[in-house]
Amino acid sequence: MTKSSGILLAFLVVATVGCSNRSKLFPGFSVTPTGIHYKLISLGNGTSTAKPSNYITASISYRTAKDSVFFQGTRQFQLAQSSYEGSIDECFMMLAEGDSGAFYIKALPFFTQTLETKLPTFIGVNDYMRVDIRLHSIKTQEEFKKDMEAFLSWIEDFGDYEKVIIRQYIDGQKLSVEPTPSGLYIIPQIRTERAPVEKGDTITIHYEGRFFDGRIFDSTRKRNEPFQLVYGDKWQVIPGIDEALGTMREGEKSMLIVPSHLAFGQQGNTSGIIPPFTSLVFELEVVEVKKGVQL
Repeated sequence: MTKSSGILLAFLVVATVGCSNRSKLFPGFSVTPTGIHYKLISLGNGTSTAKPSNYITASISYRTAKDSVFFQGTRQFQLAQSSYEGSIDECFMMLAEGDSGAFYIKALPFFTQTLETKLPTFIGVNDYMRVDIRLHSIKTQEEFKKDMEAFLSWIEDFGDYEKVIIRQYIDGQKLSVEPTPSGLYIIPQIRTERAPVEKGDTITIHYEGRFFDGRIFDSTRKRNEPFQLVYGDKWQVIPGIDEALGTMREGEKSMLIVPSHLAFGQQGNTSGIIPPFTSLVFELEVVEVKKGVQL
């Protein structure tokens, strides 16, 4: 496939719904009839664009219109039919396997309709957000089912192995703790009778993450940068930390042993520092709890 034919394939959806125009809001971008501002960054070797019901794997980053990154990661999911004009699903359907593109979409419907959550306070009601996508793979439902059956067989064996590794670590640290139903281990270190963490609270935390061999990979204390979040909102912390915070109060500290499915899972983290299928240890402190959203 030639580069020129790749361009046509990568933006087949745009070509079929009508002629696009140059964006007046974002220089170097074009705009679709549904209001998505887009630019092709690079071409892959794919022969067709993604379609609804396909399973795709993509690296994604979300930025404010002022270029501040507020999410970055790799995700695998089933592509849905666009539920409204200008949805992020349309962005994926403009790309073929191996392509990458940049898009500006309306932030409000993305959060309230696609994510079904509140618009963050750092994004205005009328703001656009930038979405950068690199589409790694496209699979049909049949291809995905076949791959998943093989993967589930492997992951079942790995899950048993990981439990043994975690138990060996716990025994080596001479800890007495049992997992929660999800598999998370929470070892309280400091307890208080102060305000509990509840959904919708703005909380400030410190955390230090390390591998089982003691190497530290991240520490808000060393950076002197406590992390603030609204408890209950999606994609702010890994699932293990999110679960632990729901058991804690202001001023409390806990040690967490987090199995890989509650950490960075089968992908690892985006920087590559944390490999796939890696169990982790966190020291977690709830510094402050403010009732209600106050970011």
